Order: sequence, then structure tokens, then C-alpha cells
Amino acid sequence: MESQRNILLIGLLFVSFLLWQQWQADKAPQPVAAQTQSSIPASTVADAHSSDVPDADSVVPETVTASKELITVYTDQLEIKIDPVGGDIVYSALLAHKLEENGDDPFVLLEQTNDIYYIAQSGLIGRDGIDSTVNGRAHFDSASREYKLADGQDTLTVPLTYVSDKGVTYTKVFVFTRGKYNIAVDYQINNTSDVQLQVQMYGQIKHSIKESESSMMMPTYRGAAFSTTDTRYEKYTFDDMADKNLDKSTLGGWVAMLQHYFVSAWVPPADDKNIIFSSISAGGLANIGFRGALYNIAPGSEQSIKAEFYVGPKDQKALSALSDSLNLVVDYGFLWWLAVPIYKLLMFFQSIVGNWGIAIILITLTVRGLLYPLTKAQYTSMAKMRNLQPKLAELKDRFGDDRQKMGQAMMELYKKEKVNPMGGCLPILLQMPIFIALYWVLLESVELRHAPFMLWITDLSVQDPYYVLPILMGISMFIMQKMQPMAPTMDPMQVKMMQWMPVIFTVFFLWFPAGLVLYWLVGNLVAITQQKIIYAGLEKKGLK
Repeated sequence: MESQRNILLIGLLFVSFLLWQQWQADKAPQPVAAQTQSSIPASTVADAHSSDVPDADSVVPETVTASKELITVYTDQLEIKIDPVGGDIVYSALLAHKLEENGDDPFVLLEQTNDIYYIAQSGLIGRDGIDSTVNGRAHFDSASREYKLADGQDTLTVPLTYVSDKGVTYTKVFVFTRGKYNIAVDYQINNTSDVQLQVQMYGQIKHSIKESESSMMMPTYRGAAFSTTDTRYEKYTFDDMADKNLDKSTLGGWVAMLQHYFVSAWVPPADDKNIIFSSISAGGLANIGFRGALYNIAPGSEQSIKAEFYVGPKDQKALSALSDSLNLVVDYGFLWWLAVPIYKLLMFFQSIVGNWGIAIILITLTVRGLLYPLTKAQYTSMAKMRNLQPKLAELKDRFGDDRQKMGQAMMELYKKEKVNPMGGCLPILLQMPIFIALYWVLLESVELRHAPFMLWITDLSVQDPYYVLPILMGISMFIMQKMQPMAPTMDPMQVKMMQWMPVIFTVFFLWFPAGLVLYWLVGNLVAITQQKIIYAGLEKKGLK
């Protein structure tokens, strides 16, 4: 088979891959309970404090402290709002990440609006827990309604206090750290009663069911994920929750809610035995969470029960510091083993040049440089194939439409002339997985969100607003195609399809992230240059 046919096949396979991955993202129907594209019912918000609290074994004393207005916390990275009822985190703004490019408003991850309900809850359940579906949530007191990390201050502690009718003091302490998106949540229990207490901590993320805003070119995931000792990383979609509630016992583990570039996650202690659970409430809220280890607190003693909550970008280094598997929420798909070194190399180049676009160009030059020996073999094979065109044309005239005899005669000719008709395809085959891996790196790496290159390219993570790069890429493909004349043995239909390939790819690339189109364009330009150099050398050897 001629190399042009193989190029056509590879192009069709790539398009099929794009269609397949979008089908994977969209194949499952939305649950009946979903509140997609609609407002959250008022009853759902009103019941959110008490509904979906993990089951406790006994009735909890009724709390009497009145609910107060939200407590606001400011750090260098976060603006957080905490509800005194339950001590839930009900709002988070990421100050270093803007909602819009060159905008002033921060990106908001957790929030309660008419369109989305997304909060992080934690509490104490069990025989002596202070949170219950029957009696509601604990009402905490706070010394202030606003806390701020001061200049030169590394950590900020926000204590909330609740005293039960037995005189037991429960202090829920939030610890914020400069430069970090993880929040330590520490329940400090001072058992001043004369009986042993039995409690366990839980943490859960509650999210209104919402369709992912993905497309064939940007198949991003919105939904839950979790980790156990048996499964380091597994997605659990809203549809999975509707079909079956999670109930997995594990040592350590974590639970998370994912969306493009950002994640929220509860990470309980790695040496505790936890239960990973999920549910969907009647109001259309999806929950994923953990129930921690059971603690027995003797009279007159104190106990601390902790967990970490992360709310921020998919920063692989920060996520790995919390759990060795939490960085897997940056999902590179089945080519992760190739995407990881590409990501590291991209980060290395960026640290040197300080521009993500130039870093992508350096990645391109590196890949093309490593593949140069194969590229040279490719063009040598193609040159030999071109030299055989007159003989192939004679075979076509001799055998006409007898494909079987034509095929046998071609194979004998290839064998006699020591030409491998597949020799021109190997570099292309190697390029495709590299291209797909880089595609996922650019799609998943939050570092490239709103990252400028130059001139009109102010965000490499989205499509070129003026389609200049895709058009240039299509022109470069057309030039490459003209430098590789069509084989006379190709069917007219195949010739037409090959001629339309630059147009087809240009149309697809119109919606690709600009960084990916930049990679492909520069790769084509390098390939054209290499092709001219190699062909010049071949001409000196009598191969044209």
C-alpha cells in the first residue's frame, strides 16, 4: 500500500478518535433528578444543612444557638465563606485565577446561586455526634465574622465553637496556609462530661447535577472521582451515582468533584480506615464523601480529629503533596505514560523562557529532532517510491483492473528494488500518540489557562480567535502534500480525499486550543525544512 493511503488512513483514525472520545463523554443519559440548566429549588437549599448527613446510630441533642451570617476568610489565594450552621464551606473564590481573561473578578468554584449549588460539608456523627438528619447541624459561635491573613503571616487559624447541653466543647478549627489551596479542618473535642463520647468525622462535597460543557474538541469532565487502596483513581459520574451509591471501605483514600482545570477534594488521614460513599438527594444534589474512623473519647480527655480540604486549580505538585494519587485528577487518558514526561518537559522549557508558546515550540523542535532519523528514513523511502512510479505506471497499464495480479506484481517490484512501501508511515504513526498526549496536556494543564503567547494569541488554552494559526497550518499541510506527488496507482477517489485532507484538518483545527495548533504548525514547518534538506541530499545520490 502506498504511503499516501496510509497517511489518509491515519488521518481518518485521528478523526475517529475525536468522535469516540466525545461519545465517551456524552453516552450516558442525565438522571431524572437532574436540575440541568435550571435553578435550584428553594426547598433544596433550605434543607441542605440537615439533609444528606451520613446516618448516625443515635439521636443527637438538639442545638439551640441561632444561625448567624456567614464568616468570611481572606488569604493570599482564597476568599472563603463559612456558614456557622455546621461550619460548612459554602463559597470559595480563587484570587489568583480570574473568571475572564484580563478580568478583575476571581474564578468562583464553590457557590450557592440560582443555577448551581456547590458546597463542602463536614461534621461529627455517631452516638455523640453533633450533626444529624433528625436534629440538624451544630450552630457554631465565632469571635469574628471576618478573618484575614496579614502580611508576613504564614498561617491563619479560624476557630468555631459549639458547646453541647452536656457541657462538651467542640471547636472546629480551620487552618489556612499562605500560598496554598488546602485547608486543614480540625475538630478539637474537650470531653468535660463524665461519660465516654463516641464520634466520627465525615466530609462530603455536595453539587447540583449539571451537564458538562464539553465539545468534541474540548471533552472536559464534570463529576465526581475517588481513590481507595484498590483503585488509585476512578471517576464516578452523576449517572453512576443515580444507578448505585458508593460504599467502599479503604485505608486513607480521598473524594473529589472535578471540572475543567479545577477540583475540590476531601483527603482524610492516610492511616485511618474510612468509608467512601455517595448519594443523590431527592432535590437533585449529588454527594460524594467519606466517613472517618470512630473515636472513643474518655471523660476528662481531649481528642483531635482532622482532614484536609482542597479547593483550587489542578496543580499537580500541590495535589501530590496531599496524596500520592490526588494528582491523577489531572487526567491524561490512556496515554498518561507519555503525557507525564511531555508535561514535565513543557514545564522545564517554560521555566527557562517564561513563555508557554515558546515552550510549545521548543517541545516541537525536541520531538522533531528525536524523530529526525525516522523522518530521514521516511523521505528516503518516499523518494525511492517516486523513482518507481514509471514502473508502477507500466504495471497499471499492463494489468488494468486486475487488482490481484497488480498487487502481486507490485510486491515483486518492491522486493526487487528493496523498497518498503510502509517505510514512510512510521514517523507519522509515532507522531500521532505524541500529538494526542500533548493534546491532553494542553487540555488539562491549568498553567496554560489564560497563558498568552504573542500578538493576538492571548490564551493558548482556547481556540485562535481569528483562526490565523489553523489556516496557516492548513497551508503548511497543502505545501507538504504538493512536495509528495500522488502515486499514479492510487484510486481517483483516494486522490480526491488526499487533496481534501488539508481542508478537513483545517476545519477540525479551527476549534482546537491555540497551543495545540501552534505545535502542529511549527511541526509542519520543521518537516518541510527537513524534507527539503533530505531531498537535496538524496538528489546528490541520484534519488529524486
